[in-house]
Amino acid sequence: MILDDIKNMMPQEAIPLLDEYISSHEEDEAYTLRGMKHWALGKRALAIKDYLSAIRINPESKAKQALESANAILDYYSKDLLNP
Repeated sequence: MILDDIKNMMPQEAIPLLDEYISSHEEDEAYTLRGMKHWALGKRALAIKDYLSAIRINPESKAKQALESANAILDYYSKDLLNP
């Protein structure tokens, strides 16, 4: 199975396949995709770990932008959302 097929799968189905794929193919795209699937499930730490792995393999990976977006979301602060 190739990454293009896995992209369209639900996260619960895709992650085990990506785990298997990554065990035999150290590709930044696979780590980025798995990170995105983890993010979709709310597993933020696992997503960031995968983004960092992808960036280690390829510093110009799409994971760089995904990591920046994740950090922006996690760093968001709005005093209007706090309880008085």
